[in-house]
Amino acid sequence: MGEDNKIIRFDWAAKRLLRNKANFGVLEGFLTVLLDEKITIVEILESEGNQIHADDKFNRVDIKARNSKDEIVIIEIQNTREAWYLERILYGVAKTITEHISLGDKYNTVKKVYSINILYFDLGIGLDYLYHGQNSFVGVHTGDKLVINTRDKDVLVQKKPEEIFPEYFLIRVNEFNKVAVTPLEEWVAYLKDGVITPGTSAPGLEEARQKLQYYSMSEEERYAYDEHINAIMIQNDVISTAHLEGREEGREEGREEGREEGEMKKAKEIARKMKLTGLSIEMIEDMTGLTKNEIENL
Repeated sequence: MGEDNKIIRFDWAAKRLLRNKANFGVLEGFLTVLLDEKITIVEILESEGNQIHADDKFNRVDIKARNSKDEIVIIEIQNTREAWYLERILYGVAKTITEHISLGDKYNTVKKVYSINILYFDLGIGLDYLYHGQNSFVGVHTGDKLVINTRDKDVLVQKKPEEIFPEYFLIRVNEFNKVAVTPLEEWVAYLKDGVITPGTSAPGLEEARQKLQYYSMSEEERYAYDEHINAIMIQNDVISTAHLEGREEGREEGREEGREEGEMKKAKEIARKMKLTGLSIEMIEDMTGLTKNEIENL
């Protein structure tokens, strides 16, 4: 792909461009391919503005949307490893569910939630680049899946638990190492390398190729984008080293505190280097997980 056709990375587009209704087609295409059903986005919902306490540890959500079936889709993009990541995903989903049911409402107003996590780090051990999980109840002795009977407007309705409980998708971007053939593979190739083949028929990708052009941004926007990419490259190198050294320190001392201390020390080292390069406090917060006060005091 020529330099003139350079495509903006999905993580940057999610923060700056994909919340715009004019670009819903890109998101709808991605979700349609991933969920294997036609998805239409009705609106982008608030993510962080509804925090009640300053110390609320609700994980940042890059996009939270409502689809035409009145379900909620969370898309979170994570560039670096964070401790207790699965717990964070669970907490984010639980908080989303409770945010969208009012006190006194019947439980049938609970929204089905899809948690889609795009991971640019090694989450653990696994052979696939895409993992999917959802709740179902399986007979311990019979192996059959339980179907729930419920009444809706005096009509007996049968529902599978997986129609109600959240679904989780973990996209391990760095584990994708194959020639993209299917629409899903084309999408993951774009998530990983920012490459879209001209003439693609994968839903949403041709629209992304047309609307997410690097050179369609202003000079100021391109500068901010380039800073973002450079910061990711720097922090990926240093933070990954921090975790390795933190784990080794933890092994030597035989306790969790040693590991966390090693990680914090290296996180501060990378933050200090970022400050010297002129990156904003906000961007350093985003890249390292340190607080504003910790960064300013370096």
